Amino acid sequence: MPYFHFKEIWTPFSLLGIRLFKETDSGALFIKAWNKPRKQITK
Repeated sequence: MPYFHFKEIWTPFSLLGIRLFKETDSGALFIKAWNKPRKQITK
């Protein structure tokens, strides 16, 4: 399993429970909605 280090990107969607994360090494974007696992949206 790879090691990821994320930085959260604040958006107004964060108030609704939809959060965006940026992986610090590769710059890939991930989305996390409510209590579901993160999903990668860009490479």
